[in-house]
Amino acid sequence: MLLNALLENLETAAVKDTLVALKALADLRYLIAGVGADAALAVQVGRIPMETVAAALGTSEAAARRYVNGYRRP
Repeated sequence: MLLNALLENLETAAVKDTLVALKALADLRYLIAGVGADAALAVQVGRIPMETVAAALGTSEAAARRYVNGYRRP
């Protein structure tokens, strides 16, 4: 629901005010990177088993590990 509303708002902004849409997308990337890094750290320190992550993502443990590692900060 929330993501659908966000998508609709971004699509509308892209048509009506392209620069507003681009700024919103840049801000969203920043937020995603931060939240993703926090979530990856939680998984890394063992608070969430990779098996649980894989089940939540609907994928294999190996794919889930690659996904989580993509958010880890260097």
